[in-house]
Amino acid sequence: MATLNNNFLKLQKNYLFVEIAQRVAKYKEEHPDAPVIRLGIGDVTRPLAPAVIEALHKAVDEQASSETFRGYGPEQGYEFLRQAIKDNVFQPRGVEIGIDEIFINDGAKSDTGNFGDILGTDNSVLITDPVYPVYIDSNVMAGRAGDINEGTWSRITYAPCTAENGFVPALPEKPVDIIYLCYPNNPTGTVLRREDLKRWVDYANETGALILYDAAYEAYIRHDDIPRSIYEIEGAKQCAVEFHSYSKTAGFTGLRCGFTVVPKEVTARAADGSRVALNPLWNRRQCTKFNGTPYIVQRAAEAIYSPEGKRQVQETIDYYMENARIMREALTAAGLQVFGGEDAPYIWFRVPEGTTSWGFWETLLTKYNIVSTPGVGFGPSGEGYIRLTAFGSREECTEAMRRIAANPF
Repeated sequence: MATLNNNFLKLQKNYLFVEIAQRVAKYKEEHPDAPVIRLGIGDVTRPLAPAVIEALHKAVDEQASSETFRGYGPEQGYEFLRQAIKDNVFQPRGVEIGIDEIFINDGAKSDTGNFGDILGTDNSVLITDPVYPVYIDSNVMAGRAGDINEGTWSRITYAPCTAENGFVPALPEKPVDIIYLCYPNNPTGTVLRREDLKRWVDYANETGALILYDAAYEAYIRHDDIPRSIYEIEGAKQCAVEFHSYSKTAGFTGLRCGFTVVPKEVTARAADGSRVALNPLWNRRQCTKFNGTPYIVQRAAEAIYSPEGKRQVQETIDYYMENARIMREALTAAGLQVFGGEDAPYIWFRVPEGTTSWGFWETLLTKYNIVSTPGVGFGPSGEGYIRLTAFGSREECTEAMRRIAANPF
């Protein structure tokens, strides 16, 4: 008889955003005429850049001719895209990354969840809290999380990020093996300054820990003193793997594309105590379990690095960041303590005294017809906070803030 991976039975009943969708669907069923504005899930609303559309059409046309048809591509990604990433993402920042250290994927969510395939299940894991749920759930599935008790997992080390510590996580008091960092942060919208990130790189190199660094929102950084890549920090190539996404950068939530950087210098310890490079192991994993991102999608991603593509993508990013400014200022004027929205497309705010994350989520839905995300859904330190996304339309973001201003909490 087939048996289960029993770790899957430990997962919470619903993924956070599935739970939200079910609650909203129930409300809409009961109130079909309610003018609901969705500012919860971080899906984009602006169309793809014209340069991307042009590249898609051209790549599709190539598939109609035997001379230009593409079938299976390299699992690591086509060289034209990896070279464009090297030339446009890293070299301008003074970071030397080889194209054989860049792996094209179908979105950062896949690789952040899958990278644990090449890591031992006995590793101890640290996550900043609150945190993107995939980091936790993928380690629950792998058997690294232990058991849950009152919202926390027994084998997970939590590094709280709250207003009280300026959303800067403290180094762990006990040794850990794998460290998840995401900056600009999802969900809090906060950032780490260079000196704070260097503390984590130094810690990892001193202890032999591995940093899994999610840079999905780096394109939204506005301030020059905030690093856009962990590899801007000396020593990071020895201890960090970095994940990037085109989902929010270029609106690829439907196309699905991103990339992962695995420097040749980064290693992990084998059972015999030796240090083994992760780059060839990740390459072997991808060749076995991944057939590559579609050619037409990779051509679309390449187009965002053209002069026209860069300008068009930046215009879209500016649009979303203007939404963030509008919401941040309106919520602050409403008397709320607001964070994020300056170097990231997320707004994070404290709920009014006397209520909870889910309680205020219900208030926003039923009183204002606004869908948000409860902070506690991202971890225990998220209790008492709400996340809003700036990825809505300008009209919806403005209308949501008008409703709040017209009917105070």
